[in-house]
Amino acid sequence: MYKIITPVVTVFDKNEKPDFEANKKVIDFLVEGGVDGILVLGSTGEFTGLSKKEKYDFFRFYAEYTNQRVELYAGTGGTNFKETVELSNEIYSMGYVAPMVIGPYYYGLDQEKLFVFYDTLAKSLSGDLYVYNFPARTGHSIAPNTMKRLLEENKNIVGLKDSVTEPNHTNLVCRAAKGHPFLSYSGFDDQFLYNISSGGNGCIGGLSNIVPEIWSDLVAAANENDFERTIRLENLIHQLMPLYDMDSNFSLLFKKLMIKRGVDISSQAIFPFNQMDEGIYKKAEELMDLVIAQYREFKIG
Repeated sequence: MYKIITPVVTVFDKNEKPDFEANKKVIDFLVEGGVDGILVLGSTGEFTGLSKKEKYDFFRFYAEYTNQRVELYAGTGGTNFKETVELSNEIYSMGYVAPMVIGPYYYGLDQEKLFVFYDTLAKSLSGDLYVYNFPARTGHSIAPNTMKRLLEENKNIVGLKDSVTEPNHTNLVCRAAKGHPFLSYSGFDDQFLYNISSGGNGCIGGLSNIVPEIWSDLVAAANENDFERTIRLENLIHQLMPLYDMDSNFSLLFKKLMIKRGVDISSQAIFPFNQMDEGIYKKAEELMDLVIAQYREFKIG
């Protein structure tokens, strides 16, 4: 079964701390929109300014309010390895499927160091682990053979979020993971069809924050083997891809667009990504409205 998992935005107050009541509205919007799961405090969640305790409290809040309505994954990666291990072990008892851990960033890593990092992490955890590969943010990409070595050494490494510009990387990882219980998700919305045709399991795509109903409809069509409907819905997702490049921090733009869709939240983003030219927003709004209109016409037709 294919899935759409939302790397959810985080709603902040004016002090850049999570606004719990406002985040409830985001959760309800996504659940009602039909997403299969939510990744809490991934890259879209602007996690970098939060302390370990703030992350812990936010993970617990998410688990309690979501109340098993959707699967939950936790973005526990950071620059402090000890904190990553501690947070990852704490989320299992909250009901999360697994932590999804981005590789160390700022310092360069070769493949052997990447292997040592994830191998040590996996052996330090009491549950399953997903690798989060995002070369644009870390400066490195985990090689298919490195992933194969990790799977051979660690039965609790069970999946990957692959945010890569070259989708063949995902294909090669799926080939390398053959024979292991392993789930692979595209980190970019427009690679959904490539992912599932490579043996993957769906997408962890940020656009599902804005149009969860289109995404859930797309996944349902793919699961029902409705090829024509799948292609038409994927085309709508492709039309929305320029939203990612309109501003340096798309999380701010996405929150503004969610407000337009009726989610009563603040668009506050982390400094210095908390400002945007009004013309950029208007252009994004027009694109979103156009695609939603096409979707509604398609649904009626």
